[in-house]
Amino acid sequence: MIKIAWHPVYAHPLPEGHRFPMLKYELIPGQLLHEGTIEQEHIFSPEFVDEKYITMVHHPTYWAQLKHLSLPAKEQRRIGFPLNAKLVERELRITQGTIDGAHFAMENGIAFNVAGGTHHAGSNWGEGFCLLNDQAIAANYLIHNQLARRILIVDLDVHQGNGTAEIFRQNNNVFTFSMHGEKNFPFRKEVSDLDIGLDDGIDDERYLSILTIHLKKVFAMAQPDFVFYLAGVDVLNTDKLGKLSLSKAGCKERDRLVLKACIDRNLPVQVSMGGGYSADIRDIVDAHCNTYRLAFDLFG
Repeated sequence: MIKIAWHPVYAHPLPEGHRFPMLKYELIPGQLLHEGTIEQEHIFSPEFVDEKYITMVHHPTYWAQLKHLSLPAKEQRRIGFPLNAKLVERELRITQGTIDGAHFAMENGIAFNVAGGTHHAGSNWGEGFCLLNDQAIAANYLIHNQLARRILIVDLDVHQGNGTAEIFRQNNNVFTFSMHGEKNFPFRKEVSDLDIGLDDGIDDERYLSILTIHLKKVFAMAQPDFVFYLAGVDVLNTDKLGKLSLSKAGCKERDRLVLKACIDRNLPVQVSMGGGYSADIRDIVDAHCNTYRLAFDLFG
C-alpha cells in the first residue's frame, strides 16, 4: 500500500496573515480523499524525528537555535517565516515523515510526504521557507543505518537545491541532481553533483527533452539503490515565482519520467512535494494531486 505522510500541523504553523503558503498542505489530502484516489488508511501521521539524526546533517548550534527559538532575527528573515514552536514542530514531523516514507518506499516501491522538499536548508542555515532539510536528513539516515549505500536525489523544484548540494558536497554516497531556473532564487548557487540551469520561459517540449537526456545520465552516474524525488510544481506557467512555462500536462509528464525511471530500475522512491506558488490555489493543488494520481496508476 502506498503511504502518505501528513499531519495537521503541516497546514497551521503560522499566525493569521501568513497562512496562504501553507493552505495547499490541507487541501491536497482533502482533494485526494474526496475524489477517491486515496483512502484514509493511506495516510499516516509522523512523530518527531530523533535529534541525533538532525545533528548528523545540521550544525548542533543551528539546531539549538531553532529548538530554543533563539535564531537571530536576521536568520529568521532569511527563512521568510517568523519562528515559533509550531513551525519547529512542523519541521520535526515533516522530517520524520520523510524517514518513515523511505521505509515504506522500500516495502511498496514509493511513498509520499504531503510537505517536505525543504532543500534550501543548509548545514547551518535556514532559507526560503526551509528550516530542516528533510530529504538530506532521511538520506543520511539510510546510509547511517546501512539501509542504502548509494542515494540519488532528483530535485526538480524550480529553485536550485542549494542546501542539499552544500550538505552533500563532500559525500560520495549521495548524488545530487538539480534542474532549475538558472536566473531564479537562490541567486548564490551551490554546486550539486549535476546542475542543469534552465532559461526563463522554457516550455514542455524543451524541458522534457532536457530532463529525459539527463535522467539517463544521473542514474548511470549515481548507480543508486534508493531515490529521493522533490516534485515541486513551481515549474508551472501559472506560478508567480517560477519563470518557467510548463503546463499541468507537462508537469505530470515530468513526474512520469522520474517515476518510470525508478520502476524500470526497481528502485524505491520517496517523494516530497516542494514548492508551488500559483495565484490560484486550485492550480497548485491539482498539479500536486496529479503526482499522486500518476503514482497510484503506476504503483497501485
